[in-house]
Amino acid sequence: MNTEKTSVSASDTVKEFLSTMEARDLEGAARYLAPGFTMTFPGDAVFSQLSELITWSKDRYQSVGKKYDRFDECPTPSGAIVYCYGSLYGVWLDGSTFEGIRFIDRFTVEDGKFIDQKVWNDMAEVRQSL
Repeated sequence: MNTEKTSVSASDTVKEFLSTMEARDLEGAARYLAPGFTMTFPGDAVFSQLSELITWSKDRYQSVGKKYDRFDECPTPSGAIVYCYGSLYGVWLDGSTFEGIRFIDRFTVEDGKFIDQKVWNDMAEVRQSL
């Protein structure tokens, strides 16, 4: 009897998406989005297209990456909620670097697609202290 797991977990789907986004492969990342997808970032910035997020971030930093501490997956009747915890690192607009900025991402996953993403981080607080 084959008991090997053949389906991809919701957490693995989130990891694949985040890796694709960090590589700025927007076309590849878009395949993870369900129709009607929305993402909400700090300051109540709401986007429905990945290109909107990239445009919005151009006035905030040159580049950003994520170091992951953990992924928590919570099953729901229609899929899963995945929380991703860690810290941000990257380059500010002036060329100086940053690291260790806390973040949490929350994804609603159904049928391997993202319904929404909600993002919390301390980037604004760190930027204000510079």
